[in-house]
Amino acid sequence: MDRREHLKLLLAGGIGAGLFFTTGCSDEDIRESARIVGEAFPGYGRTGYEADHDKRLFSERFFTDDEFGMIKILADIIIPADQESGGALDAGVPDFIEFMMKDHPPFQLVTRGGLMWLNNQCNRRYGKVFTMCSETERMEMIDLIAWPDQATAEMRYGVRFFNRMRDLTATGYFTSQMGVDYLGYEGNRPGFWDGVPEEVLEKHGLKYDEKTMVECIREDDRYRIADWDDQMNIL
Repeated sequence: MDRREHLKLLLAGGIGAGLFFTTGCSDEDIRESARIVGEAFPGYGRTGYEADHDKRLFSERFFTDDEFGMIKILADIIIPADQESGGALDAGVPDFIEFMMKDHPPFQLVTRGGLMWLNNQCNRRYGKVFTMCSETERMEMIDLIAWPDQATAEMRYGVRFFNRMRDLTATGYFTSQMGVDYLGYEGNRPGFWDGVPEEVLEKHGLKYDEKTMVECIREDDRYRIADWDDQMNIL
Protein backbone atom coordinates (compact mmCIF):
# COMPACT_ATOMS: atom_id res chain seq x y z
CA MET A 1 0.00 0.00 0.00
CA ASP A 2 1.43 3.42 -0.90
CA ARG A 3 1.63 6.32 1.54
CA ARG A 4 -1.27 8.22 0.00
CA GLU A 5 -3.60 5.21 0.26
CA HIS A 6 -2.53 4.61 3.84
CA LEU A 7 -3.27 8.21 4.78
CA LYS A 8 -6.60 8.07 2.97
CA LEU A 9 -7.72 5.04 4.97
CA LEU A 10 -6.45 6.51 8.21
CA LEU A 11 -8.31 9.78 7.79
CA ALA A 12 -11.48 8.23 6.38
CA GLY A 13 -11.62 5.66 9.13
CA GLY A 14 -11.39 7.72 12.25
CA ILE A 15 -9.16 10.45 13.58
CA GLY A 16 -9.66 12.90 10.75
CA ALA A 17 -13.32 12.29 10.02
CA GLY A 18 -14.51 15.05 12.30
CA LEU A 19 -12.44 17.60 10.41
CA PHE A 20 -14.01 17.13 6.99
CA PHE A 21 -16.43 19.74 5.72
CA THR A 22 -19.54 19.01 3.69
CA THR A 23 -19.10 18.95 -0.07
CA GLY A 24 -21.92 16.83 -1.48
CA CYS A 25 -24.14 19.65 -2.68
CA SER A 26 -24.20 21.17 -6.12
CA ASP A 27 -22.67 24.60 -6.70
CA GLU A 28 -26.19 26.02 -6.97
CA ASP A 29 -27.18 24.45 -3.64
CA ILE A 30 -24.09 25.88 -1.96
CA ARG A 31 -24.72 29.37 -3.31
CA GLU A 32 -28.38 29.27 -2.28
CA SER A 33 -27.52 27.99 1.21
CA ALA A 34 -24.93 30.74 1.61
CA ARG A 35 -27.50 33.34 0.55
CA ILE A 36 -30.16 32.06 2.97
CA VAL A 37 -27.78 31.74 5.91
CA GLY A 38 -26.13 35.08 5.16
CA GLU A 39 -29.44 36.91 5.12
CA ALA A 40 -30.75 35.25 8.27
CA PHE A 41 -27.53 35.31 10.28
CA PRO A 42 -25.10 38.01 9.09
CA GLY A 43 -21.53 37.02 9.87
CA TYR A 44 -22.60 33.44 10.59
CA GLY A 45 -19.75 31.02 11.21
CA ARG A 46 -17.20 33.47 12.65
CA THR A 47 -17.46 35.68 15.68
CA GLY A 48 -15.84 39.09 15.49
CA TYR A 49 -13.06 37.84 17.74
CA GLU A 50 -12.43 34.82 15.52
CA ALA A 51 -12.34 36.90 12.35
CA ASP A 52 -9.88 39.37 13.94
CA HIS A 53 -7.79 36.48 15.28
CA ASP A 54 -7.49 34.87 11.84
CA LYS A 55 -6.73 38.19 10.17
CA ARG A 56 -3.90 38.82 12.61
CA LEU A 57 -2.41 35.36 12.14
CA PHE A 58 -2.53 35.66 8.35
CA SER A 59 -0.64 38.95 8.59
CA GLU A 60 2.19 37.37 10.60
CA ARG A 61 4.98 35.09 9.42
CA PHE A 62 6.54 32.28 11.48
CA PHE A 63 8.78 30.25 9.16
CA THR A 64 11.85 31.80 7.57
CA ASP A 65 12.19 31.39 3.80
CA ASP A 66 14.63 28.49 4.29
CA GLU A 67 12.35 26.77 6.79
CA PHE A 68 9.31 27.21 4.56
CA GLY A 69 11.29 25.68 1.69
CA MET A 70 11.90 22.62 3.87
CA ILE A 71 8.21 22.44 4.79
CA LYS A 72 7.25 22.44 1.10
CA ILE A 73 9.69 19.63 0.29
CA LEU A 74 8.53 17.51 3.24
CA ALA A 75 4.84 18.01 2.41
CA ASP A 76 5.50 17.00 -1.20
CA ILE A 77 7.33 13.88 -0.07
CA ILE A 78 4.50 12.87 2.25
CA ILE A 79 1.65 13.45 -0.25
CA PRO A 80 2.98 13.90 -3.79
CA ALA A 81 0.78 14.54 -6.80
CA ASP A 82 -0.16 11.48 -8.82
CA GLN A 83 -2.40 10.51 -11.73
CA GLU A 84 -5.50 10.64 -9.50
CA SER A 85 -5.10 13.98 -7.77
CA GLY A 86 -2.84 16.90 -6.98
CA GLY A 87 -0.51 16.65 -4.00
CA ALA A 88 0.06 18.57 -0.80
CA LEU A 89 1.62 21.51 -2.63
CA ASP A 90 -1.35 21.81 -4.98
CA ALA A 91 -3.71 21.81 -1.99
CA GLY A 92 -1.81 24.61 -0.22
CA VAL A 93 -0.70 22.43 2.70
CA PRO A 94 2.50 24.42 3.47
CA ASP A 95 0.36 27.53 4.06
CA PHE A 96 -1.89 25.47 6.34
CA ILE A 97 1.15 24.33 8.36
CA GLU A 98 2.38 27.93 8.58
CA PHE A 99 -1.03 28.95 9.92
CA MET A 100 -1.07 26.12 12.47
CA MET A 101 2.28 27.22 13.88
CA LYS A 102 0.68 30.55 14.82
CA ASP A 103 -2.74 29.21 15.77
CA HIS A 104 -1.24 26.58 18.09
CA PRO A 105 2.04 28.01 19.45
CA PRO A 106 3.15 24.75 21.18
CA PHE A 107 3.90 23.49 17.64
CA GLN A 108 6.51 26.19 17.10
CA LEU A 109 9.48 25.07 19.19
CA VAL A 110 9.24 21.37 18.35
CA THR A 111 8.75 22.03 14.62
CA ARG A 112 11.58 24.52 14.33
CA GLY A 113 13.75 22.20 16.40
CA GLY A 114 12.88 19.33 14.08
CA LEU A 115 13.87 21.32 11.01
CA MET A 116 17.20 22.19 12.67
CA TRP A 117 17.73 18.54 13.58
CA LEU A 118 17.06 17.51 9.97
CA ASN A 119 19.56 20.05 8.65
CA ASN A 120 22.18 18.90 11.14
CA GLN A 121 21.71 15.27 10.11
CA CYS A 122 22.04 16.16 6.43
CA ASN A 123 25.17 18.21 7.13
CA ARG A 124 26.73 15.25 8.91
CA ARG A 125 25.89 12.81 6.14
CA TYR A 126 26.10 14.88 2.97
CA GLY A 127 27.87 18.09 3.95
CA LYS A 128 24.88 20.30 3.07
CA VAL A 129 21.47 21.30 4.40
CA PHE A 130 18.29 19.44 3.51
CA THR A 131 17.12 21.78 0.75
CA MET A 132 20.48 21.51 -1.00
CA CYS A 133 20.50 17.70 -0.98
CA SER A 134 19.60 15.69 -4.07
CA GLU A 135 16.28 13.87 -4.20
CA THR A 136 18.07 10.58 -3.53
CA GLU A 137 19.84 12.00 -0.49
CA ARG A 138 16.62 13.48 0.87
CA MET A 139 14.79 10.17 0.56
CA GLU A 140 17.66 8.31 2.21
CA MET A 141 17.36 10.68 5.16
CA ILE A 142 13.57 10.52 5.30
CA ASP A 143 13.58 6.72 5.18
CA LEU A 144 15.55 6.75 8.44
CA ILE A 145 12.72 8.53 10.27
CA ALA A 146 9.56 7.68 8.33
CA TRP A 147 9.19 4.13 9.63
CA PRO A 148 9.10 4.15 13.47
CA ASP A 149 9.39 0.38 13.85
CA GLN A 150 12.58 0.34 11.82
CA ALA A 151 14.23 3.51 13.16
CA THR A 152 17.31 3.37 15.37
CA ALA A 153 17.51 4.97 18.82
CA GLU A 154 19.62 7.76 17.29
CA MET A 155 16.65 8.71 15.09
CA ARG A 156 14.06 8.95 17.89
CA TYR A 157 13.78 12.74 17.77
CA GLY A 158 13.55 12.70 13.99
CA VAL A 159 10.81 10.06 14.11
CA ARG A 160 8.69 12.23 16.41
CA PHE A 161 9.28 15.25 14.20
CA PHE A 162 8.35 13.41 11.02
CA ASN A 163 5.26 11.87 12.62
CA ARG A 164 4.09 15.38 13.48
CA MET A 165 4.81 16.60 9.97
CA ARG A 166 2.90 13.67 8.52
CA ASP A 167 -0.10 14.41 10.77
CA LEU A 168 -0.11 18.09 9.84
CA THR A 169 0.28 17.34 6.14
CA ALA A 170 -2.49 14.75 6.14
CA THR A 171 -4.83 17.03 8.09
CA GLY A 172 -4.11 19.96 5.80
CA TYR A 173 -4.57 17.91 2.66
CA PHE A 174 -7.68 15.94 3.58
CA THR A 175 -9.49 19.00 4.90
CA SER A 176 -8.82 20.93 1.70
CA GLN A 177 -11.31 20.84 -1.17
CA MET A 178 -8.85 18.78 -3.19
CA GLY A 179 -8.42 16.22 -0.44
CA VAL A 180 -12.13 15.93 0.24
CA ASP A 181 -12.79 15.44 -3.46
CA TYR A 182 -10.10 12.76 -3.56
CA LEU A 183 -11.78 10.86 -0.73
CA GLY A 184 -15.15 11.13 -2.44
CA TYR A 185 -16.67 12.45 0.77
CA GLU A 186 -20.19 13.70 0.07
CA GLY A 187 -21.15 15.14 3.42
CA ASN A 188 -24.57 14.98 5.01
CA ARG A 189 -27.25 14.21 2.48
CA PRO A 190 -31.01 14.02 3.14
CA GLY A 191 -32.65 10.64 3.27
CA PHE A 192 -35.98 10.09 1.54
CA TRP A 193 -38.80 7.78 2.55
CA ASP A 194 -40.47 6.26 -0.47
CA GLY A 195 -43.09 4.51 1.56
CA VAL A 196 -43.74 0.80 1.87
CA PRO A 197 -43.05 -1.01 -1.44
CA GLU A 198 -46.12 -1.56 -3.60
CA GLU A 199 -45.72 -5.34 -3.60
CA VAL A 200 -45.77 -5.42 0.21
CA LEU A 201 -48.88 -3.26 0.36
CA GLU A 202 -50.62 -5.47 -2.20
CA LYS A 203 -49.67 -8.61 -0.28
CA HIS A 204 -51.52 -7.29 2.76
CA GLY A 205 -54.37 -5.76 0.84
CA LEU A 206 -53.41 -2.22 1.71
CA LYS A 207 -52.74 1.01 -0.13
CA TYR A 208 -51.95 4.60 0.73
CA ASP A 209 -54.78 7.09 0.88
CA GLU A 210 -54.50 10.30 -1.11
CA LYS A 211 -53.76 12.43 1.97
CA THR A 212 -50.68 10.34 2.86
CA MET A 213 -49.46 10.38 -0.73
CA VAL A 214 -49.78 14.16 -0.93
CA GLU A 215 -48.22 14.94 2.46
CA CYS A 216 -45.52 12.29 2.78
CA ILE A 217 -44.45 10.76 -0.53
CA ARG A 218 -44.67 13.52 -3.13
CA GLU A 219 -41.39 13.33 -5.03
CA ASP A 220 -41.70 16.82 -6.51
CA ASP A 221 -41.72 18.34 -2.99
CA ARG A 222 -38.51 16.71 -1.80
CA TYR A 223 -36.26 19.66 -2.49
CA ARG A 224 -38.70 22.41 -1.63
CA ILE A 225 -37.31 24.88 0.90
CA ALA A 226 -39.59 25.20 3.92
CA ASP A 227 -41.43 28.47 4.43
CA TRP A 228 -40.68 29.68 7.96
CA ASP A 229 -43.02 31.76 10.05
CA ASP A 230 -41.91 35.39 10.08
CA GLN A 231 -42.44 35.41 13.84
CA MET A 232 -40.19 32.40 14.42
CA ASN A 233 -38.01 32.85 17.50
CA ILE A 234 -34.37 31.90 17.09
CA LEU A 235 -32.61 30.85 20.28
